[in-house]
Amino acid sequence: MKHVLMMLAFTGMALPAGAQDFSQGSEAKTWNLYAEQPARFEAKVVDILCELTGDCPTDCGGGVRQLGLLRNADNVLVYPNKNAQAAFSGAAVDILPFCGKQVEVDGLLIEDPDLKATNIYLVQKIRALGDAEWTAANRWTDVWAENHPEADGKGPWFRRDPRVNAEIAAHGYTGIGVEEEQQFIKELFE
Repeated sequence: MKHVLMMLAFTGMALPAGAQDFSQGSEAKTWNLYAEQPARFEAKVVDILCELTGDCPTDCGGGVRQLGLLRNADNVLVYPNKNAQAAFSGAAVDILPFCGKQVEVDGLLIEDPDLKATNIYLVQKIRALGDAEWTAANRWTDVWAENHPEADGKGPWFRRDPRVNAEIAAHGYTGIGVEEEQQFIKELFE
């Protein structure tokens, strides 16, 4: 928790010694996160599990696997764990259409050896190499809505998500169990 608070509380640290600077040409918008740096680079969109184990379906896992960016400049596997939306939703939905392709991405790179955070990327836009037009990395909630039409309604998506609601029904809001939670709620709120 301390590390998360530190990341949210501080802004604009310099790159760690030896880190490559990918900020040239970046138009990324800041999130004011600790150790964030604008980063624009070329990479190949890859299935991370494939890169690590050799288990490589042709479609990068068809949307059920975490995707990565194999950076051209240094052959480093970068983990794009957030897209451009305000919610901390993943970026796999946004980069899946580019599976196996060479792309250019623009976003924020988190590099901090003290936090043991390295090559964490917040992708804001992406385009295939050679394309003039960028695609905004903001599709997660639209894709979620398409995949869960029964959860249509107002309010945050996670309050309507059938997977979240099933977990709450099975384990309670706190995760300690529905029956066990009743005593906890009684002590706190009654």
